[in-house]
Amino acid sequence: MEEMVRDESLGIIRISDEVVSVIAGIAASEINGVYEYTSNVASIPIFQIGKKNVGKGVKVTVNEDEAVIDMILAVSYGVKIPEIISQVQENVKKTVEVMTGLKVSSVNISVHNIVVPKEEKEQKEK
Repeated sequence: MEEMVRDESLGIIRISDEVVSVIAGIAASEINGVYEYTSNVASIPIFQIGKKNVGKGVKVTVNEDEAVIDMILAVSYGVKIPEIISQVQENVKKTVEVMTGLKVSSVNISVHNIVVPKEEKEQKEK
């Protein structure tokens, strides 16, 4: 795991890629209609997963003071995917830059699943 290293007047600051991944995952979860997607777990709303798993599905590559963030997400059925993804990209970029001081050069998102909320499924079945 690479670490971001910056020389400051008082010493060196290191922020691990894992920390940046968690920040990006939390920032993505703040957008309505976004679900986390992992290959071994069914799609679950991020807020139900807990902080320990928020960074899953997020890959961060840090070079010097610049980061590239790759995310795998699922979205709710019925949302406008380009609008949701644009909001996620903006929020992730802004949040990571403010919290870490890194410049985020890109936030690449792959939508791998669409989730129909259980409440809607149950109502349709009745």
